[in-house]
Amino acid sequence: MSLEEQQRAKQGVLLAIGAYTMWGIAPIYFKALGSVSPLEILSHRVIWSFVLLTVLLHFGRRWRSVRDVLRSKKKMAYLVTTALLVGVNWLIFIWAVNSNHMLDASLGYYINPLINVILGMLFLGERLRKLQWFAVALATIGVLIQLIAFGSVPVVALALAMSFGLYGLLRKKVSLDAQTGLFIETLVMLPAAAIYVLFIADTATSNMMDNSTTLNVLLISAGIITTLPLLCFTGAATRLKLSTLGFFQYIGPSLMFLLAALVYGEAFTLDKALTFSFIWGALVVFSFDGLKTNRANKKR
Repeated sequence: MSLEEQQRAKQGVLLAIGAYTMWGIAPIYFKALGSVSPLEILSHRVIWSFVLLTVLLHFGRRWRSVRDVLRSKKKMAYLVTTALLVGVNWLIFIWAVNSNHMLDASLGYYINPLINVILGMLFLGERLRKLQWFAVALATIGVLIQLIAFGSVPVVALALAMSFGLYGLLRKKVSLDAQTGLFIETLVMLPAAAIYVLFIADTATSNMMDNSTTLNVLLISAGIITTLPLLCFTGAATRLKLSTLGFFQYIGPSLMFLLAALVYGEAFTLDKALTFSFIWGALVVFSFDGLKTNRANKKR
């Protein structure tokens, strides 16, 4: 590996750690907006992300790629769908954090890599290796224990994992850079978000002139909270192999788990403990398989 490639790899590692750490501690931000309804936070998230991405696209002179996508019916059909999926994902996540279901959100993002493997098999014709099947089986057992023994379905976790998994799958099919893609997704959601904030929302945030400076700063920061980790992630993805990047994805849910259990005092009940144990076991097997395959590929 040349010195330049080593530098790029180091940058990639730092950007990946930055992205997943920001995603992991994002609940602190949403907790600070606990007095605002989830739909209202989502609307502001869409509006201010759109504003920030407009500025970034303008200075990056990327409007041509936006115009090309807007002219493609096929790409727009995909992006309208991904906009709905990411909107649902954001809404469930905000609700989960502010309704003391952060452990469920954490579980959802732990399950996500396994959902990605299953979706790859179902829709992209990817074949699962034996250890990957074993990892999926362990995760399934973990969810079934919660369902059968305790009569509870981890709805929040499964909804987050599925919506984000499908989002990733469809975005892969569009093959579009993150900035342009997210700009068009926020553009699709913008009319509904603006109508909600201006005409439906019944709290003070609908009229920002009446808000405290702190609340306004928090609301406007939604754009940064959404866009900055994504830009770090894309920077990391262009500098690192996908297999390497995969090992950083557990930083986010782990930080979320620690925040929920140690800072916000969410109850780590027996059903959750058993489900998490099986999911963590599945991820150990999944990661071991990834390392093993990576080494075998390098030898070849």
